Amino acid sequence: MPLQVKDYTWDQVESQVFLTVPLKGVRAGKADIFCTEDYLKVNFPPFLFEVILFASIDESKSSAKVGNDVVIFTLCKKESRMWEQLTTVEVSKEKLQKRRENAILAAQEKAQEAAKEKAIKKRENEKYSLEKTMKIEEHARKQIEEMKEQERRKATEELEQWKLQKHEEEKLKRKEELKHAKQKIEAEKRRMKKKEEAKIQNSDSQTSNKHSVKGGTAANMFAENYNDKIIPDPRSAGNIEVQFTPRVFPTALRESLIAEEEEWLRKQAEARRAKNANIPELKDLKEEEKNPDWLKDKGNKLFASGDYLAAINAYNLGIQLNNKLPALYLNRAASHLKLRNLHKAIEDSSKALDLLTPAVPDNASSRLKAHVRRGTAFCELELYVEGLQDFEAALKIDPNNKTIQDDAEKIRRVIQGAPPDP
Repeated sequence: MPLQVKDYTWDQVESQVFLTVPLKGVRAGKADIFCTEDYLKVNFPPFLFEVILFASIDESKSSAKVGNDVVIFTLCKKESRMWEQLTTVEVSKEKLQKRRENAILAAQEKAQEAAKEKAIKKRENEKYSLEKTMKIEEHARKQIEEMKEQERRKATEELEQWKLQKHEEEKLKRKEELKHAKQKIEAEKRRMKKKEEAKIQNSDSQTSNKHSVKGGTAANMFAENYNDKIIPDPRSAGNIEVQFTPRVFPTALRESLIAEEEEWLRKQAEARRAKNANIPELKDLKEEEKNPDWLKDKGNKLFASGDYLAAINAYNLGIQLNNKLPALYLNRAASHLKLRNLHKAIEDSSKALDLLTPAVPDNASSRLKAHVRRGTAFCELELYVEGLQDFEAALKIDPNNKTIQDDAEKIRRVIQGAPPDP
């Protein structure tokens, strides 16, 4: 039996109560302190101190200091007034036990509410983070589109300038060719004229006249033929088609930006891999992986092989597909126990018990496992009273289970202050 501590001292002001409880050998981290708005308990084997307070306190603002063989409490009153005494009038053991159970239930409900609020806050933070990521990606996409549009306009302007420049060059070239052809024709005419004049001087008048006519005709014909041959026809107008090399990156290829494009693509691939590793998309699953029962069996095999973290991942995916299967929560609780994620094991066991309602003979085995696993997690957290309640609930399901009976007896001895068996 534990030793009840009676030689405590207390003092008060209108808003606070100062309580000093002497515990020989007490150290920080070794004393089990439990406090609600009207119940206070300190368990440091073999010593036990518990009291039902005269009025309600605000446990969230109250504090305790442990050390130097004493525990000093600073309790904040909900109502600022002087207490007539520290405890209520004497009550029977049954009423004290009832008050203790009510305090534990209230603490459990508060812990569940806190866990729900934490989960809601976590989902809100994840939603906020996702929205921020989407905004960043949208901003980056708009920047890429703007860069693409600027490059397109720039390329179009350069092409138009090139066309205009080529057109001007062609016009100048045609003018030069025409001018050069005219110069050749004039030079040929002068040469032919000098030749005809020389022939006229060396021949008689009749022959000169004949040759003069023929020469003139030949010269005129030669000039016309030469003119037709040298002067080209005007070129017809047309369009130049430019084909760009197809590529995956959304902007046009620039040699100066190749390093930046490769870095951007690498970061995008890493971000996608990280996201798929944490939250796998259901559309990427294989056909058999979309079956929660298959995932449960997969997790069981990984658990049996000792890969508890991989087993948890398999159960997580199964719960995403179907969150109404108690076996997934129950097996995930066992994996969390192996990894000493005790609070998560308690949460999963409680969720499994919620799904295993109503209590019928067909789900008795699953309810037994849920109580034992949650009770084990409570005991690992040194919450022996809560753990004993789960083991007693398991014994109600299977009263003849010798192992559970022995474990429950060990927990009772720890609560009473007796040293546990090795």
